[in-house]
Amino acid sequence: MTTDEATPSAPRRSVGRRIGTILLAVIAAVVVIAVAAGFFLAWTIGRSFPQTSGHVELDGLEAQVTVQRDASGIPTITADSSGDLFHAQGFVHAQDRFFEMDFRRHVTSGRVAEMFGESQVATDMFLRTLGWRDVAEEEVAAMDETTLGYYQAYADGVNAYLATRSGADLSLEYAVLGIQNPDYEVEPWEPADSVAWLKAMAWDLRTNIEDEAERAILASQLGADGTDAATTQALLEQLYPAYPFEQNPVIVPKISTVPALGTETTAEPAAYTAPTDDEAAAQAAMTTVDWQEADSVIEAASLLIGDVGEGIGSNSWVVSGALTESGMPLLSNDPHLGASLPSVWYQVQLKCSEVTEECPFDVGGFSFSGLPGIVIGHNAQVAWGFTNLTTDVTDLYVERVDGESYWRDGQLVPLEVREETIKVAGASDIPLTIRETVHGPIISGLTDDASAIADDPVVGTGGTVLPLAGAPEVPEGEYAISLRWTALDAGTTATAIFALATAQDFDDFRYAASLFDVPAQNLIYADVDGNIGYQTPGSLPTRGAGDGWLPQPGWDSAYDWTGYIPFEELPVAYNPSSGYIVTANNAIVTDDYAHFLSRDWDYGYRAARIAHMIERRAAAAPLTAQDMRQIQMDNEMWIGKQLATALGGIEVDGKGPEQAVALLRGWDAQNSASSAAAAYANVLWSNLAQNIFANRESPLPLGSQSRLFTVVGGMLDDPEDPLWVNEAIDVDGKDAMLKLSAEQAYDELAGLQGETPSRWSWGGLHALSLVSDTFGSSGIAPIEWLFNRGPYTVGGGASIVNATGWELGESYATTTVPSMRMVVDMSDLDASSWIHLTGASGHAFDDHYTDQTEDWAAGVQRRWAFSADAVDAATVETLVLRPTG
Repeated sequence: MTTDEATPSAPRRSVGRRIGTILLAVIAAVVVIAVAAGFFLAWTIGRSFPQTSGHVELDGLEAQVTVQRDASGIPTITADSSGDLFHAQGFVHAQDRFFEMDFRRHVTSGRVAEMFGESQVATDMFLRTLGWRDVAEEEVAAMDETTLGYYQAYADGVNAYLATRSGADLSLEYAVLGIQNPDYEVEPWEPADSVAWLKAMAWDLRTNIEDEAERAILASQLGADGTDAATTQALLEQLYPAYPFEQNPVIVPKISTVPALGTETTAEPAAYTAPTDDEAAAQAAMTTVDWQEADSVIEAASLLIGDVGEGIGSNSWVVSGALTESGMPLLSNDPHLGASLPSVWYQVQLKCSEVTEECPFDVGGFSFSGLPGIVIGHNAQVAWGFTNLTTDVTDLYVERVDGESYWRDGQLVPLEVREETIKVAGASDIPLTIRETVHGPIISGLTDDASAIADDPVVGTGGTVLPLAGAPEVPEGEYAISLRWTALDAGTTATAIFALATAQDFDDFRYAASLFDVPAQNLIYADVDGNIGYQTPGSLPTRGAGDGWLPQPGWDSAYDWTGYIPFEELPVAYNPSSGYIVTANNAIVTDDYAHFLSRDWDYGYRAARIAHMIERRAAAAPLTAQDMRQIQMDNEMWIGKQLATALGGIEVDGKGPEQAVALLRGWDAQNSASSAAAAYANVLWSNLAQNIFANRESPLPLGSQSRLFTVVGGMLDDPEDPLWVNEAIDVDGKDAMLKLSAEQAYDELAGLQGETPSRWSWGGLHALSLVSDTFGSSGIAPIEWLFNRGPYTVGGGASIVNATGWELGESYATTTVPSMRMVVDMSDLDASSWIHLTGASGHAFDDHYTDQTEDWAAGVQRRWAFSADAVDAATVETLVLRPTG
């Protein structure tokens, strides 16, 4: 089925990258041993493949459970009771993904060195300091009896699988690990192992901590160079501009009035409000004007409502039946996460043979291996999707520490200190002292960014830079940096998953959202009665004197968090008259909202592009699921169109650069994999951004391309902006900067893909290599060959709706991806379509290891049967799980 159906110097190790770049160094002896062991490799590979047909007897089951797998290896699990259902889900997850689960729990508990040795000690120190596992154990202890029963049943199912296998029988990775670490033993699974993974996902989606650190370090560097505070403030505000509310949309332009939780929802779907004649004319102009003829960069940008926001983020939208061919809602979602092998998602359906109060589940979608339930998907009544909320839920505090105490409001108070031990495979244990203030753990000394801030700190007072050197109100002592983060408080997301899975209406959905505290996500909704909706969930802090844009002074309690926004005051939308809701990490509400949420939104171009395509298509014909799939694959590059316009009057030297610039004049602005013009546009953008910001005597941070698009977009209409001048590369203004960057881009691309521009391709530069999260980065070619796959040619790019992100200044290769795509059709759930990055299996060489990747890269989605008859028709293998005896 097709979609028609169907650099300069090495960068700092930032707080985020301490986790995100775990590179597992396997000792050199593995090479010799692995080669010597080659003769039994084929046998070892096949040993761990799971049994997927016939029957298996399991301890702990009360009754028979059926596991039906379709042609993609995706299981539908049907049981008579909730206990048996989650027991079976644990068993099936372990069948397909146990090594991934085992590795993840070592990450979340700061015990990676126990598996892979000394190379991971620093990572463990940081993870142990954050204390994810401790918080997970608190959450398990606070669970209600029913929810705890689900987690325990899941753990029992995992352990039932472990009771039947060990070592290489579990996974090929254990055969390799056993050569390096022969004493390693798999431990039983526990409920806290499941819950702790939610903390890892919250960290992946923590929003602005890198921007906050970048701003603090830059302000410190500027101060050291003699820049006064006012100039520093102005530069920070230019480099980190406010959200363009006048240009790009917010998620909830008008907050709906809905009944409070627990009361009856009576609102009917609102009538769709058609565009006025003026609005329709503006839409028509946007779809027909030739952008190459625009008179200014600003005009070019307005003609293209573009898309920004590479990297971690997401797209989701829901369209009401007023705009669709079927008369029922369509819901689309594609979360953007780091590329991983296997994919972070595991697709599964969980069905009670009879839906009752004790066994209320009839749900399908995407789960996490190691976690019971469904995270994103639908049941028989409602569907839901997520995108990252991008609210500010992490703050850095500059602390003044004196020995084992720290200053608070003029007094010394004791640090909370605990001692832990890092166990290291093949080496001695390492002691670890963890120190905490009232704000959270002290992380300076563990990450380069936090340590750099502690060495020469600045703080912010309501977003204004305040240098500390010589300030009389600063107490004596050493500086340290602590982390305040919502995910380090015990929460209820582990319970919210089941409330979402069983929701029957918008009130139930909002109740589930009220429990979904971290990671903070935009939640969209559709139901079979034709309603659509949106709810901001999460524990969103209220602050005192500061706003978290810069680190806060920890010695002054005026800057502490003061609580959380009450749930009933959070933004909500229900059946808006526009007929659709779009979330793409853009601002949720305008600045007149009663509570502060963030200053670090994605800048909204992706959201505007999606909204524009929905409106344009709906104006032409009723929307279909195929329209939704095509929007998900839109490759239009907003900054590329601006650059093409800006280069219109620039003369470059040499035939090659002239031909390259000419490519842009006939370009459709789509970052298609086969496009030569897209290749040049992205290389041009990379060179330009680095020349403006990085290639200076005092480099400025690159960071998010979403942010840089906005900064450079403003500069292109201001030839006098001082950032156009860069003495380090002998550039004295805008035209010279554009000329140099255009010529450098040709030279770079000619070196990579040859001197003939027509033979260039963006997909060749931007290919995706799937690298195993563990042994895929071992540095040992035979081992990496076993587990890695690709490269795969892909389109899209940074700040594109088809958000295949890449690291500016490092490589054009794809690093972040739409980790899955789904379009749920509320008129026919069996017609809904799905795809994710790799496949159901985590076993290298299994048929379902990467059997979805080529379809994913091409934008193909697969139908996924939901109704009982459709599941039976799609089943190719059936495994029956029976109680022992």
